[in-house]
Amino acid sequence: MRAILAVVVIAAFGLLAGCSLIPGVAQVEGAFVIGTEKTIEDHVISLSSGKNCSSVRKEQGLTYCVEDEKQVKQNIYCYPTIGSPTCYDRPDPHRGRHQRIDDNDHNLAK
Repeated sequence: MRAILAVVVIAAFGLLAGCSLIPGVAQVEGAFVIGTEKTIEDHVISLSSGKNCSSVRKEQGLTYCVEDEKQVKQNIYCYPTIGSPTCYDRPDPHRGRHQRIDDNDHNLAK
C-alpha cells in the first residue's frame, strides 16, 4: 500500500512540474508571474541591468524593458478660453497673460 501511495505522490509531483525537470519550479514561476508580472529570469535580468524588464510586457506588444520605451514629448500648449481650451504648437502666440492648463506650479508649496 505504501509503494502505491509513493508512486501516486511522485506521479502527482511529476505532473505538477510541467516542463521543468525539478518539481515545483513551474508553480514558483507561475506565482512570480501572477504576483509581479515578471518571470524569475526577468527578475535576474532586471537586477543585472538595472532596468525594469518583463516578458509579460513583451507579450503585450510593449518593449521588454520600461526604460527602453520611447518617450514622445508633444509640443502642445493649451490655454483656457471662454468656450473650451485652445491649443497651439508654440507658447501663447498672442502674448497674453494666460496660464497654461497643465502649468500648476503656483499651487506647490515653496
